[in-house]
Amino acid sequence: MTGLRYVYAVCRPFDAPLQVQLTGVGGAPVKMLAHHGLVAVVSPVPEGDFAEAPLREHLEDLDWLGATARAHQQVVDALTAVTTPLPLRLATVFRDDSGVRVMIESGEEAFRRTLDRLDGRVEWGVKVYVEGGEEQPEAAALAAKPASGRDYLRQRRNRAQEREDKWRAAERFATRLHGTLAAHAEESRLHAPQNSPLTRGSGHNVLNAAYLVPRAHSEEFVELVDHTKDEEPGMRVELTGPWAAYSFVDPEGTGAGDAGGREDTSGEVV
Repeated sequence: MTGLRYVYAVCRPFDAPLQVQLTGVGGAPVKMLAHHGLVAVVSPVPEGDFAEAPLREHLEDLDWLGATARAHQQVVDALTAVTTPLPLRLATVFRDDSGVRVMIESGEEAFRRTLDRLDGRVEWGVKVYVEGGEEQPEAAALAAKPASGRDYLRQRRNRAQEREDKWRAAERFATRLHGTLAAHAEESRLHAPQNSPLTRGSGHNVLNAAYLVPRAHSEEFVELVDHTKDEEPGMRVELTGPWAAYSFVDPEGTGAGDAGGREDTSGEVV
């Protein structure tokens, strides 16, 4: 295998077959590199793109970064379907197989400890959005033109009170939902709400949480989320997964990172 080594994840040896003709970054075939009872999932990548200098430049190119993140995620998703992977940071690159083996040896204790803790578990993501929380457009506001200054002030107070009531209801709903889901998960993590430009749909994100759930209990967890979707008018509940347990990996000592390039990389080749 020529070229640098791009490493997607570390896992234990497994017998289940991966999907046929699985490819990674740049369409390269994925290989398993076994060492010390662990497996690094790797593919070759060209130095022209992944040596230290060009990689740093590419990380400023959003199109390139997005394509690389999707290819990275495709491999991790395929692994998640058959085993428990420990995903590494986006663009984790080594010069050769020997560098990958050194990485496994240096992090072996942390890898094994984390894989033991996450074995048989997957991550589910849940987001809650307040629908229709945007400011009323100017044209709509003028359609109900107040008859006097007093009416204008009253309308402003009423709109402000409606917004406040809606946000309070959203906070209560999100808090209640998180408590219910966390009670049915082994672990949970609260992430910062996403900014509106980053969300795929309308509304303001008021809950952005991850839940660690045994794979065998995933169906019950999904049903629990489904039952909450219509509990509170004006709220949209979004469920994603199952994912590899990105949110429940301690990056210290493992080199593990977040999904899809959400965690910065140094751009260094080791």
